[in-house]
Amino acid sequence: MKKLMEQMALELSGAFEKAGYDPSYGKVTVSSRPDLCEFQCNGAMAGAKKYKKAPFMIAEDVAALLKDTRLFSAVEVVKPGFINLKVKEEFLAEYLEEMDRDEKLSVSAAEQPKTIIIDYGGPNVAKPLHVGHLRSAIIGESLKRISRYMGHHVIGDVHLGDWGLQMGLIITELKYRKPDLVYFDEAYEGAYPEEAPFTISELEEIYPCASAKSKTDEAYKNEALEATHMLQQGRRGYMALWNHIMTVSVADLKKNYEKLNVFFDLWKKESDAQPYIPDMVEKMKRDGFAYEDQGALVVDVKEEKDAKEIPPCMLLKSDGASLYTTTDLATIVDRMKLYQPDAIWYLADKRQELHFTQVFRCARKTGLVKEDTELFFLGFGTMNGKDGKPFKTRDGGVMRLENLIGEINEEMYRKIVENRSVRDTDAGETARQVGLSAIKYGDLSNQATKDYVFDVDRFTSFEGNTGPYILYTIVRIKSILRRYKEEGGVLDTGRFLPAQSGVEKNLMLQLTGFGDTVQSAFEEKAPHRICAYIYEVSNAFNSFYHDTKILTEEDPERKQSFVRILGLTQRVLETSIDLLGFSAPDRM
Repeated sequence: MKKLMEQMALELSGAFEKAGYDPSYGKVTVSSRPDLCEFQCNGAMAGAKKYKKAPFMIAEDVAALLKDTRLFSAVEVVKPGFINLKVKEEFLAEYLEEMDRDEKLSVSAAEQPKTIIIDYGGPNVAKPLHVGHLRSAIIGESLKRISRYMGHHVIGDVHLGDWGLQMGLIITELKYRKPDLVYFDEAYEGAYPEEAPFTISELEEIYPCASAKSKTDEAYKNEALEATHMLQQGRRGYMALWNHIMTVSVADLKKNYEKLNVFFDLWKKESDAQPYIPDMVEKMKRDGFAYEDQGALVVDVKEEKDAKEIPPCMLLKSDGASLYTTTDLATIVDRMKLYQPDAIWYLADKRQELHFTQVFRCARKTGLVKEDTELFFLGFGTMNGKDGKPFKTRDGGVMRLENLIGEINEEMYRKIVENRSVRDTDAGETARQVGLSAIKYGDLSNQATKDYVFDVDRFTSFEGNTGPYILYTIVRIKSILRRYKEEGGVLDTGRFLPAQSGVEKNLMLQLTGFGDTVQSAFEEKAPHRICAYIYEVSNAFNSFYHDTKILTEEDPERKQSFVRILGLTQRVLETSIDLLGFSAPDRM
């Protein structure tokens, strides 16, 4: 179905053309003065210079052709040349009828669906997830869901860090602690144990211990470097330990990501790209792109338009070791070979912008991707505490993600129990759902590229622009619809009637914005657009609720219309929060 804004633009464009003006001036926007009108067209202002005519005169020519339109109840020209518009209540009711029948709620599926790989998450194995991993997971999951809703084939890849020095450090520390393990016996040729010689708790303690030692003990660090090299050369015992580390770590990572309602399609690793590196490097050398500079192998990626210096992209260090750039380039080779994506999106801290600029330019210059393959980096800002500095624990350490989730859930549980709004047996699960909304909405309601303050008190409030407020609105709607059914009412009967009050019409108008909102959120890669939209919808609904006697309405046809509006509002809000990555309970 055509979205409301599209239908209005078609009507205005037709009127401009009939009046003898360029139809492209018929763009319609939401009014910046809702006290005067609902929508406006400023095309006459833009056309004044071209037609050497006062904008007011152009606007009057166009408005004269819109007097008998089926869309507008009022078309008014305001100096110096604005066209103010109000939608007919009858047309609005018809539009919502069609929108309610549409499975996608007016969102137009992509005419040419793309295959999009979204690289988000990016944790290192053998380390617990901390708050620094939160934004990538939350934003990436939402973008994946929005893109799928638009009809694209989307593959979410966690892209684990599993092949660097941290592996050598863990192996070295294990060798010091448990030297008799069979993995360190080079002469051993039998099968290795199926069960890991450590738990996830032990593993998470081993790495920081080894890392700290390597900073003060040069011999220990050299041992770790050698262990890393031997692992990458395929030493049997070390590969078996690496497999244990991966199995234990990935199981724990999946458990913690599941708490965030984040799910990856691929659990690919840096090591998966290693087999591609030798051939990729040789081809870049053979094609004349890669050359030696002070012993290192590099590719120039600077361009004439650069305002600041962009250093060469380094492929191999002077000792022949590969880097993150090498691995990321080889990962692109892997992805192009296996999935032929039309686009690859990367989510990481915005401070990595230079790295991705180098990688993208190198990939294009050397032909790793097709000319029309989109490579996009979304660099997100920092999650800060109230002091404006990166979010920390009370004693100044980096907070584990599961601890943050636990704290939020405890706060929500306390509030829910105090309100006595749900049974004790349901309070825990309700607190989990509401807590997740607080975390995700608190993050996603901010523009991704900007830093923001993670304020637990504000994010867990049931009032204001918060996740719990959105959920409370949905639960209120569910409660009204439950009572309607208990009183013998049947849902999805009757029809949408023309609005009788300003608050009713405002809610109906807000609902029509769903399709445009989802489309702009996809095109701009901006989940905060959806947050801003559902906050407006929630406010519009609550105004309607407080001003309207819904269930005591005496006119049965009007009551059925109210119920249809509630049902559509619930669908719009629940679909939106699903795109953001959380859900609503039945009671709060």
